[in-house]
Amino acid sequence: MRDKRELKKRRHLRIRKKVYGTPERPRLCVYKSLNHIYAQIIDDTKGHTLVSASTLDKEFKEVLSNKSNKEFAKKVGELIAERALKAGIIKIVFDRAGYKYHGCIKALADAAREKGLQF
Repeated sequence: MRDKRELKKRRHLRIRKKVYGTPERPRLCVYKSLNHIYAQIIDDTKGHTLVSASTLDKEFKEVLSNKSNKEFAKKVGELIAERALKAGIIKIVFDRAGYKYHGCIKALADAAREKGLQF
């Protein structure tokens, strides 16, 4: 039986073959650790991060509990969408980084869509 990490890595490589961020449609990349959720919008042609948001930002300082659940994923999705729209980014491609599209990843993506980002 295959290791969960190996399966995630295979999914990630399969996704990254197809998903590429351009200046017109940068890539929204999501990373999830045990305690936090990170999202950044990347222009792969230059290799630059244009906008980022995570549960480590100052908006989440007052909360001391685990910040890697769906509630915080939704807030990070809203925050990244607001920052992207302020930077003039409307259309993006979504890179789920090998994670299955459910739970925190889905909550983040749905919140970003609701705030105005187009996937």
